[in-house]
Amino acid sequence: MSPLASARFRATALVAAGVALVAGGLTGATAGLAPGHAGASSHREAPLISGQPQYDNTDVYAFVSPDKPDTTTLVANWIPFEDPAGGPNFYKFATDARYDINIDSDGDSQTDLTYRWTFKDNYRNQKTFLYNTGPVKSLDDPNLNFFQTYDLTLIHRVNGTATSLRTLAQNVPVAPSNVGKASMPDYGTLRAQALKQLSTGGQVFAGQAEDPFFLDLRVFDLLYGGDLSEVGNDTLRGYNVNTVALQVPTKVLAPNQPIIGVWSSTQRRTAAGWSTQVSRLGMPLVNEVVIPLKDKDKFNASIPWHDAQFGQYVTDPELPKLIQGVYKIPAPPAPRNDLVQVFLTGVPGLNQPPNVRPAELMRLNTSIPPSKDPKRLGVLAGDKAGYPNGRRLADDVVDISLQVVEGKLLGKKTDLGDGVDVNDQRFGTTFPYVALPNSGSGVRGATKPASFKSGAGGINAGPVADNRAAGGSPILPILAIGAGAVFLGGSGAIWWRRRRSLSS
Repeated sequence: MSPLASARFRATALVAAGVALVAGGLTGATAGLAPGHAGASSHREAPLISGQPQYDNTDVYAFVSPDKPDTTTLVANWIPFEDPAGGPNFYKFATDARYDINIDSDGDSQTDLTYRWTFKDNYRNQKTFLYNTGPVKSLDDPNLNFFQTYDLTLIHRVNGTATSLRTLAQNVPVAPSNVGKASMPDYGTLRAQALKQLSTGGQVFAGQAEDPFFLDLRVFDLLYGGDLSEVGNDTLRGYNVNTVALQVPTKVLAPNQPIIGVWSSTQRRTAAGWSTQVSRLGMPLVNEVVIPLKDKDKFNASIPWHDAQFGQYVTDPELPKLIQGVYKIPAPPAPRNDLVQVFLTGVPGLNQPPNVRPAELMRLNTSIPPSKDPKRLGVLAGDKAGYPNGRRLADDVVDISLQVVEGKLLGKKTDLGDGVDVNDQRFGTTFPYVALPNSGSGVRGATKPASFKSGAGGINAGPVADNRAAGGSPILPILAIGAGAVFLGGSGAIWWRRRRSLSS
């Protein structure tokens, strides 16, 4: 190995992903409207779900609404890697699916509330192949040939079992795919028309949006020994997702204590008429890099109550050993019990609920107000309103998770990052906060976006042109985060930010 290559390897670190799922004595099951168990979330992480993108949940976000701090906003995305120009059959929610956001209100890792979206297809003219037959200026424009509507239902549960069901909204229009400027000259108007106020308080949205996750996915090449020539490119730049978002009075989600657990799931109707769970997501990238192939579909079909069954893969994970073999970076010693509170049970005094039961959930303390000056590194930067206390759209979960895994909370100095610090599009400052979808008439490429400063307020953030420090070392994409209990929010390029000159 050349001196340059050797220096590059020493200057970077790949650390294993983990899910410290505490084993022992987890029994019981949900009933009623609880999901059945069957095969196969995040971006194409398991064998079955990779072939079923309509049911593939890519990311979950939960945060106290920056402009309405008495409410909590929940966002979940589906259908990874939507190319904006992917017509003539553009992107829709599945009509045989139940898209759920689940809430644990008391820390026992069982669902107390389920918000469920179900969708219906509608056509104005099936004698044409066109998605729209002319410019679309409103959601009820006759030129919008294909459109979807949805119902939103709230299910109350006790010990995971459904006890009541209430319809919150019916036949609400979905914001369509952004076909292009000629077809949809003012897409912002269509987005605004897709917002629905709820009589119970809050509001709801469903439709296409720009994918808010920012990272470099080249790790799956570099794990086998890449040449490190590509640096800091946002792999998801230019792609869209299908989004559901809900803003709810916080007192509804947390009636007795302020800390909630959040996870999403997708159920698909079988030929027998039953609905069975095929996708699951709380903290991202658990299934991609922790669970081995033989159990990936099983994990997507499971519920948090049963997470102990996967503990054997996370207390002594495979990935650090692979990285040590390829890059000669010593694997952190197992078991990684130092990370359990941060990523599994919540941190005492921050987001750990009373009598918590360890499970793979995103935990949010709704009593912590939104930050007036949001920091992309969240809690690590002193911003307690950010990740891993919930997840805001602009939180740099890759850098946060990597630094924690490398011992940041134990006092170790580390400023590792992934070279992609912000999203390529501005996030909104009002609900639903996600950016407008990329247009089908645009050109999607891998070039870096132009630089602009973050907007003020809320969770807004903007892109940068090149995240590499002048004279800094190249970026090595990361597969995930440290073992033990770390649920990484993404994978990307690990960047040793120390400025030094590497010469052969």
